[in-house]
Formats: sequence, C-alpha cells, structure tokens
Amino acid sequence: MRENVRKSGIDIIGDIPWGTHFCQFYQTTEDLIDIIIPYFKAGLENNEFRVWITSQPLDMEEAKEALRRAVPDFDTYLENEQIELIPHTHWYFKECSFDPKRVLNGLVEKLNQALANGYDGLRLTECTFWLKYEDWNVVANYEEEVDRSVYPLQIRGRIFPTRNYVTILSYSF
Repeated sequence: MRENVRKSGIDIIGDIPWGTHFCQFYQTTEDLIDIIIPYFKAGLENNEFRVWITSQPLDMEEAKEALRRAVPDFDTYLENEQIELIPHTHWYFKECSFDPKRVLNGLVEKLNQALANGYDGLRLTECTFWLKYEDWNVVANYEEEVDRSVYPLQIRGRIFPTRNYVTILSYSF
C-alpha cells in the first residue's frame, strides 16, 4: 500500500495516501497561494494530472501567474496538457445553473482523461468562494454524492477554499 502514498507538497501535512481529507485555514490570498501552489507542484512532479477550478480570491490568470513563478517549466506542463485551469463559471455553471450530476460526470471524465494519457491519477482543486450561503445545502449534497461516487477512483486532493479555509480530499483506486 505504500506505493499509494504521495507527497502532498504541504509541509505540515506531509505524505498522503489516496483517500485523505483534511482542512486548512487561511486568512489572505498569499496564504491560499502558499497552500495550493506547493500542493499543485507536487502533483505535477508525481505524474498526476492537475485541474484547478478557479474562483475568487484567485482568478484563472492570477492562478497561472502564481504557478509560473513557482513551478519550473510551467508552460511546458500546460502545453503537454498535464495542467488545466478552468474558471468556476465554466465548470459549475456551464449551462447557467449548478447541476451536481453534470459536475460529477465532468470529474469522472477528467479522471478518465488523466488515466488515458498515462497519468497516475488526478489532483483537482476546486474553489467554492463563489458559493452563497443559501446555496450551501445544494453543494453539500453534491459533496456527499462525490464522496459516494468517486471514492473508489484515483483522484487526489480537491481543495475547497470557502471563505477562509481550505479542505483537501483525495481518493484512491
């Protein structure tokens, strides 16, 4: 089972197996970058496909710039399609409304794409800063469905910055 343990990229967390779920608080955009960028970089270095669904406080271009500053050969990873950055408006609201089944199916499609391209798994970073209080139950139900449906899949570390904390989940095959 040791081969399923990978570096998280976050010093305080250390190595994590597929299936890990934890939460880390942050206060500033810089704190968020300090959490996400090393996590993202470790996935790239470990032959994992990376998808970042961007939202406030970092939009897609700001996320790319932060990655360029921290990840050697970032543009090569981008050109090789090992990295995909998607604005939350395109991922969650593709058809103008939040459809949990469509989003879940998109997650499984990304995993299948990763495995078909020879990657060991998928690290997905989803930012839910866009979430309004009144929508929390719908998204919480979606998260429960993800946990039930995706758990056996080879997905590591979805990060959810929600106001001032980050939750990280990972799944194993």
